[in-house]
Amino acid sequence: MFGRWKTQCLNKLDLSRKGSVDGDIQHVVSLLNGREQFFTTSSCAGRVVLIERAPEERDIQKQNCVWLFVSHQKCDPDDLVSALAGSGGSAVLRFEPLVLHVQCRRLDDAQLLHAVAVNSGFRNSGLTFSKTGKIITAVRSTHGMEVPLSCQGKLLVEHEYIHFLAQVANQKMEENLKRIGRFYQNLQSALSAGKLQKLQVPDSQDPPPGLETKTGLKPEYRYTMDKMKTSVYKRRRRRERDHQTDCSGNDSSFLPESRECLAPV
Repeated sequence: MFGRWKTQCLNKLDLSRKGSVDGDIQHVVSLLNGREQFFTTSSCAGRVVLIERAPEERDIQKQNCVWLFVSHQKCDPDDLVSALAGSGGSAVLRFEPLVLHVQCRRLDDAQLLHAVAVNSGFRNSGLTFSKTGKIITAVRSTHGMEVPLSCQGKLLVEHEYIHFLAQVANQKMEENLKRIGRFYQNLQSALSAGKLQKLQVPDSQDPPPGLETKTGLKPEYRYTMDKMKTSVYKRRRRRERDHQTDCSGNDSSFLPESRECLAPV
């Protein structure tokens, strides 16, 4: 069943706006699709978008709005200003970080991928299970941004502030690309470790043939995940300690974080 799902998904037409996988995550997508236990169902490397809704609409829905500006790279503030000039509705500037949906063959495969994602900085990642038995790992981050810029065609902010927002969005794009790089390296290491020497787990830790472990994971995967969870815990404790002594923190952005839109891309 999983093999048929994978073949159908990888052979179907790409219906996204761009029509192809973003270059900044092509290597990640290729790595996952090249393994028998994974395949990607949707992806976006991250983007800066300026979206306009109609004056009578209260909520922004991507299928019922006008895309004024889209960039999968750093944006030019002058391009944002030019795009806003022709807006007659309510425009919102967004930065949307990486979102990657991966169908996994087994639960332990999904848990391993989730551990790699969280350890790489994508802390909004999670797992979903369908009634048909599909297991999906969603790789997502929390450092998105959403700022309203106009209402019914009237600009709410000065051009100077738009330039400032562009700078913040570009900083978030840089951080997003760093996290993608970490994710790719950690994923390579985790997959290689699980395939080769079981990460030097002693034979005494292996369960008898046919006997499930308490966690439901293979010993090599359990070892990998425990190691990653420990790393995440140490970093979280270090951030909390630093925050208590230095209120400025290490975040280079100046706006509160918001969750990115989780609609398919």
